[in-house]
Amino acid sequence: MPKTLEGQLTMEKTPSYFVTNEAPKRIHSMAKDTKLIVVVRDPVTRAISDYTQTLSKKPEISTFEVLAFKNRTLGLIDASWSAIRIGIYALHLESWLQFFPLSQIHFVSGERLITDPAGEMAKVQDFLGLRRVVTEKYFHFNKTKGFPCLKKPEDSSAPRCLGKSKGRTHPKIDRDVIQRLRKFYKPFNIMFYQMTGQDFQWEQEEGDK
Repeated sequence: MPKTLEGQLTMEKTPSYFVTNEAPKRIHSMAKDTKLIVVVRDPVTRAISDYTQTLSKKPEISTFEVLAFKNRTLGLIDASWSAIRIGIYALHLESWLQFFPLSQIHFVSGERLITDPAGEMAKVQDFLGLRRVVTEKYFHFNKTKGFPCLKKPEDSSAPRCLGKSKGRTHPKIDRDVIQRLRKFYKPFNIMFYQMTGQDFQWEQEEGDK
């Protein structure tokens, strides 16, 4: 980690921090005033996206429907499977709140980051105490990928978009499995909303994505 000079902010990104038990204590012992940014999305969509990434590297793995259940007949979700467990956000947040106040944690909506990237980035910049430099003019929506791309307003070069490993088409998942997962996550989502003071409205998105 480079030394932060006066007038600078040092930023670092590792997705696994949020779900790693040892991370909160380690980061707090290094710099207890650290501001934390967590990007979250509908846990059902997140689980399917996680599986899609793994499937691209290991095409021989079992189907999502098989991996998601301990017993599908009884509807018992396998919460030990990482693709499922990561989306239990309230559980992971509890570990962080033992070391950091909620005021030092900012949650970004993964859905709004796609539909309104400038709006979400405005909130991030406010949280970090920065001027709102990154605005609407820095984003270009890529219809092929279905995600916004970054561009420099003063630069004529092509916008920087997601790489080939991102934005893959999700496999078709049985609707019954989607509904069972939504039922499984609902109490954890509500708990997460209460803990953060934010309603991400994932329960309103009942259709397949």
